[in-house]
Amino acid sequence: MNESLSQKQCLPCEGGASPLDEGAAKGLMEKLASDWQLSDDATTLSRTVRFRNYHETMAFVNAVAWIAHQQDHHPDMAVSYNQCRVDFATHAIGGLSENDFICAAKVDQLLHT
Repeated sequence: MNESLSQKQCLPCEGGASPLDEGAAKGLMEKLASDWQLSDDATTLSRTVRFRNYHETMAFVNAVAWIAHQQDHHPDMAVSYNQCRVDFATHAIGGLSENDFICAAKVDQLLHT
């Protein structure tokens, strides 16, 4: 059975592993909501989400923090009144791993996309 990304769990990632190459990253992008962006060098996965108000923004930030804690894989987030930018990258390997896409898919589930 082909498990969807959102159903997978992140695996511990140690330095020394290779990051995903651009082709593999682009292939996994197809499994995410269309507003995720892959950086030009294919080392970061980003999405900006807009909300109606601060309360909704903070609820989203807290939900993403809960996912990050559960998966032990933590994004960078830039938060303002009605938007949040989420950036995933696996710093230990200097690029993207499947963990980044697993967490992004879990964020997609929060937003029902």
